[in-house]
Amino acid sequence: MSGIYLHIPFCKQACNYCDFHFSTTLNTKQALIKAIGSELISRKEYLSDPIETIYFGGGTPSLLDQNEIEFLLSTINSNFRVNASAEITLEANPDDLSLNKLQELKDSGINRLSIGIQSFRAEDLTLMNRAHNSQEALACVSDAQSVGFENITIDLIYGIPNLSDSAWESNLDKAIALNVPHISAYCLTIEEKTVFHKWQLDKTLSLPADEDSLGQFKLMQNHLRNAGYDQYEISNFGRPGKYAVHNANYWKQKNYLGVGPSAHSFNGTTRSWNVRNNPKYIKAINTGENYCEQEILSVVDQYNEYVMTGLRTSFGISIDRLRTYSCFNEELFLSTLSNWMDQGLVTSEDSIYKLSDSGKFISDSITSDLFVDKT
Repeated sequence: MSGIYLHIPFCKQACNYCDFHFSTTLNTKQALIKAIGSELISRKEYLSDPIETIYFGGGTPSLLDQNEIEFLLSTINSNFRVNASAEITLEANPDDLSLNKLQELKDSGINRLSIGIQSFRAEDLTLMNRAHNSQEALACVSDAQSVGFENITIDLIYGIPNLSDSAWESNLDKAIALNVPHISAYCLTIEEKTVFHKWQLDKTLSLPADEDSLGQFKLMQNHLRNAGYDQYEISNFGRPGKYAVHNANYWKQKNYLGVGPSAHSFNGTTRSWNVRNNPKYIKAINTGENYCEQEILSVVDQYNEYVMTGLRTSFGISIDRLRTYSCFNEELFLSTLSNWMDQGLVTSEDSIYKLSDSGKFISDSITSDLFVDKT
């Protein structure tokens, strides 16, 4: 099974922490949607398996109108084999989700919403320059449920300046009370060329200490576990049977096609990425010029990719699969791994290795230590 990701690079305003590719100018929206449709048709041979997930990401895909969504879904259905039960997700901002908009999304074929709430606190939303307020953050979920959306995930951010443990716990309590089956929660990271990065350089943004962010990570793990959520990936929590298929497939390294400016694609042996510029993308699509670059993944690349993605999940990495890679040095791997296991950061069961709760917070250090060097 495979997936399709559509990058919709438009936003009403720029969030202070975001470095994703987007534009706040919407005058090219129609031309870009048409170009994405053309790319879908031109790359229909990229995936041979049936499609089980379609994901509208961004940017802010909830800025699309019903006709634009239906056009893209119709193009996909006409050119790919799409499962009747495919998970079709659209990322949305709370301020876009009026009752009328929600009904349009449901009527267009969207069956899963990913709502970028980030925080229920007014001061956090102002700091991050989010377009919605705390009242909209609460109301949009119940409104979505009232029109029949059951499969909903919300995004939250912790490690925010001036976010106390009690305030973070309150955010989690509000999320749990909304009875959503899935929650994605991310620690704030400062990316270059963002407002937060500028403020950090100017010393006008004071970030919490690493140990404070770790404390909020552990608080989240315990709180959501007690509420019946499984941490099936470092940042993703789902109730049993409610894991995001799109998310899980990415970490399981299933094939996916990414369309739109800056979108990435992966088929196991190659990775490609589109130009990160809306006008250049549109022009290239319309004139038949090249708009994406590709790299062929070496055995070492494929091995490291499996280690990185597998260790992030509750599925872990299998010693049997590691042995299928010609670059695998079992003695060195087990020796390196034993150091992390001795610290209680990695666990093992039936030759499957997984990160412990504490290990998940420093996953980058552990996985990079297990990588095979490119020579």
